[in-house]
Amino acid sequence: MQVALFIPCYVNAVFPEVGIASLRLLEQLGIDVVYPEGQTCCGQPMGNAGFEDEARHLAENFDRVFRKYDYVVGPSASCVSFVRDHYGRLLPKKPCETERHVYEICEFIHDVVRPTHLDVSFPHKVSLQNSCHGVRLLGLSSPSERNVPYMNKLRDLLSLVRDIEIVEPERRDECCGFGGMFSVEEHAVSGQMGRDKVMRHIETGAEYIVGADCSCLMHQNGIIAREGLNIKTLHISQILSGYVETR
Repeated sequence: MQVALFIPCYVNAVFPEVGIASLRLLEQLGIDVVYPEGQTCCGQPMGNAGFEDEARHLAENFDRVFRKYDYVVGPSASCVSFVRDHYGRLLPKKPCETERHVYEICEFIHDVVRPTHLDVSFPHKVSLQNSCHGVRLLGLSSPSERNVPYMNKLRDLLSLVRDIEIVEPERRDECCGFGGMFSVEEHAVSGQMGRDKVMRHIETGAEYIVGADCSCLMHQNGIIAREGLNIKTLHISQILSGYVETR
């Protein structure tokens, strides 16, 4: 099988180390990975802001670039869920091929690759950041508001790493406050939600906040940096691949 690596805009511009870690992780798992150079933004920012005509052009390009591959894998739950949940409406005249085989990277490794061992060690205590899109749209973990058995695909994958200690904060899947346009339009509320979330992570005694969405980590990292708090953020692909460059 051949996997096309989809790197979202903000990962490319702000967190290039996460893109590198994602590539290394897939290659370490023996997967044939390619990076289509014609890829651009998936259209999520425009779609969320109500500019669907602009988002439609990007969706058409995304489908054209990625449709020929067996799988499309990206380190972003929000971008992947946008493709799955909205491309069918944005592209009504031509069925979207990619929405059926696009995966968030943890989802892909957990559900498709299914590794039983990772040759990596991370001797630190980490607190899981369960992003809203990952929990409620992609099913990366069980939502706490539902009476269903607990499961967490991020925890399952991190459990394959030697020497790591994994914890979760109180109110484990409450929104961190980023929410795309929400953080712009309601910045005061967003900021307070982010601070509350960071403090709950700190209360676990963890050294790192670890999640699968750079947007959530970016939001919380801004609060950490501004207030000089004693915790750091990492994308899960950095730990799973062993490619950790802390800021």
